[in-house]
Amino acid sequence: MIYWGIGALGAALVAGMAYRKQSLSLSGMAAAILMGTVYFGAAQGTWFWFGLLLLFFISSSILSKVKAERKQELEKSYAKTGRRDAGQVFANGGAGMAACLGYALWPDPFWAYFVLGTLAAVTADTWATELGGLSRRQPRSLLTWRPVPAGTSGGVSLLGSGAALLGALMIGGAGWLLLAWPEWESWAAWLGLGETVSGWVGSLGQFAGGSREGSIALPMGLSLGKWLLIGGTSGFAGAYVDSLLGATVQRMYRCQVCDKLVEVEVHCGKPTLPDRGLVWMNNDAVNILSALTAGLIAAGLGLSLG
Repeated sequence: MIYWGIGALGAALVAGMAYRKQSLSLSGMAAAILMGTVYFGAAQGTWFWFGLLLLFFISSSILSKVKAERKQELEKSYAKTGRRDAGQVFANGGAGMAACLGYALWPDPFWAYFVLGTLAAVTADTWATELGGLSRRQPRSLLTWRPVPAGTSGGVSLLGSGAALLGALMIGGAGWLLLAWPEWESWAAWLGLGETVSGWVGSLGQFAGGSREGSIALPMGLSLGKWLLIGGTSGFAGAYVDSLLGATVQRMYRCQVCDKLVEVEVHCGKPTLPDRGLVWMNNDAVNILSALTAGLIAAGLGLSLG
C-alpha cells in the first residue's frame, strides 16, 4: 500500500501545481490525482509508468504556453481549450491507466509497450497541435491534400508533423532511460562525477526501478534504438490516426457567421449547425481511439523486437 500512498501524494502535488498554473480545471485535477496514483501504485513504485505520464504532462503544459496569444484565435474552433478537464485527462492517459492495472494483475512486457505507445501518441498529437498551429504555412487536409484553414481537424503541416515525431521519439527515449536504471551509477562514474555523486545517482536509479515485484516483467534489455523505433513509430502513427479520424468521422459543426468548420456548438456568438461526423465522436473519443491504436502498434513492435 505504500506505493499507492506515494503515488497519491506525488500526483496531488503535481496536479495541485497544475491547477494553480491554470493548466487543469478542478475536475481535471481530481482525475489527474487518481490517474497518477494508479500509474505509480499499480506498478509498485516503478517509475517507468509514472515518469512517462509526468513527461507528457509537463512538456505539453509548457508548450501550451508558447506564443499563447497567437493560438487564441485558433482555439476558438476547438471543443476544449485552456484548462484540461477530467474528460481530457482520461482521454489522454486513461488507456495507459487501464494498462497499468493490467500489468498489476497479469505482469507482462505487453503492458509496458502498450503504455509507452499510448503516451507517445498523445504526446505527438499535443506537440503537433501546439507547435503546428504556429506554422506560417497553411495546413493541408490529410484526405485531399488541399489547403485548409489553420486549426481544422484533419489538417497537417510540416512543422506539426515534425513536432509530432519529436514528441514521440522523446517518449521512446525516456522509456529506455527509465528502464536502464541499473546502469545509472556506471554512467555517472564514466562522466567523472566522483564516487559520492555516482553512488547517489545509483541510489536514485534503484529508487526509479521500484520494487523487484514491480519491475520483474518489464523489458529491461531493449536497446535505445529499439525504444526510439517503438516510440517514434507508434506515436507518429497515432498522431496521424488522430488526424484521419478528425478528417472523417469526428463530429464537426458549421459556423453560420464565418462558415468555418469547427468542433464547438457555438462560434462567432451564434449556435453552429451539425455538418458531418458521428454524434458521439468528439475530440476526446478521437484521442482515446488513436491512443489505443498506437498502444497496440507499440506492443506489436516491442514483442517482435524484444
